[in-house]
Amino acid sequence: MTSDAPETTVQLDTVAEATTRFLDTARRLGDSDVTGPSLLPGWTRGHVLAHLARNADSLVNLLIWARTGNETPQYASMQIRDADIKAGAPRPLADQLADNEAAATRWLTLAMEAPPEAWEAIVRTRQGRPIPATEVIWMRLQEVEIHHVDLAAGYQPADWPTDFVTRLLPRAAADLAKAAASDPGATTFAIHAIDTDFTATIGAEAPSRTVSGPATSLLAWLIGRSTGADLTGDLPALPAWK
Repeated sequence: MTSDAPETTVQLDTVAEATTRFLDTARRLGDSDVTGPSLLPGWTRGHVLAHLARNADSLVNLLIWARTGNETPQYASMQIRDADIKAGAPRPLADQLADNEAAATRWLTLAMEAPPEAWEAIVRTRQGRPIPATEVIWMRLQEVEIHHVDLAAGYQPADWPTDFVTRLLPRAAADLAKAAASDPGATTFAIHAIDTDFTATIGAEAPSRTVSGPATSLLAWLIGRSTGADLTGDLPALPAWK
């Protein structure tokens, strides 16, 4: 699979492979599993499936924006986004799979066909943050990999590819460090990945403690996908990760 996306960004092959893994897991579910709880509070697996499909379509909007220069918001509104997820959640598995397969294909096809100049465009996320269009590829990979775990169907943080963890861990740490720096009551602490020697400080002061463990375990804890039970050190309360 080839495209004109710059080599410096996540490759489309990587997103396609992650999507295949996610869909393979979803295909092993039954209709009754769709209404079962996901790892996200208040969401069933059906909510996760509906969200992944609508996320693909929202990122189609950003690729259209990058290609045409005409502003196309990721979502028309957050109310519509939430209503679409709620409406799509109860559907039977066959409908969920067909929707996800079609939406993922729409996004990937448009990404593969994007000309070089489109990847140089600046678009905005749903939070209003300006990003280069190349980041849209990384946004989709995060959604697929993280929500694959949220599906609560056997895929664990330990199954995340090494390259994904290596890329996201420092970004997640930086995001939380920024949030902690603006909170006068936040505890400053350090993290240390024992398998990669990655270290970072969360907070504005000198760290008062260090939390250690494998990079995958640290990442899962920082982004709220683990209690941190497999980590060592005195675990502080974490600010929400975006």
